[in-house]
Amino acid sequence: MPAHMVYLYMLTIDFPAKDFKIKKKGDTAFIFDGLRKKWLELTPEEWVRQNFIQYLVKGRNYPSSCIAQEKVFMVGEMKKRFDIVVYLDLKPWLLVECKKTRLPLQEKVLTQALIYNQALQAEFLVITNGQQTIAYQLTQSTIELLSAIPAWPKQ
Repeated sequence: MPAHMVYLYMLTIDFPAKDFKIKKKGDTAFIFDGLRKKWLELTPEEWVRQNFIQYLVKGRNYPSSCIAQEKVFMVGEMKKRFDIVVYLDLKPWLLVECKKTRLPLQEKVLTQALIYNQALQAEFLVITNGQQTIAYQLTQSTIELLSAIPAWPKQ
């Protein structure tokens, strides 16, 4: 699909009001991750990840207990670390690859997420940099662009 066509599928994400706990230690800022219950260095990618998690929980009613982040897994013989995975019935259901805001969502970002998903086998894939978001539904033979983030199926 030509790059200009993908931009027709950029999703508008209505992020919830920010109520993050942030602190500074010297020149370094930290953000409190409410799911993992720990302080993390506030990198540009971490900012995107924390905002997207809040969107999933507060904006889309995903249960926080079904969300994992930054877990190591194997792709072949290589260790990789995903940004966000939402589990449904104990299986990966939605994989989210986060990039820092200034990094455009190019084909290599999608390729990275697809490689990760070879091991995870999630039905849905999202790539986001906090300003641009693209969602896909994956089957054995197709990748379909979506017009919205999937609704949580157990409402």
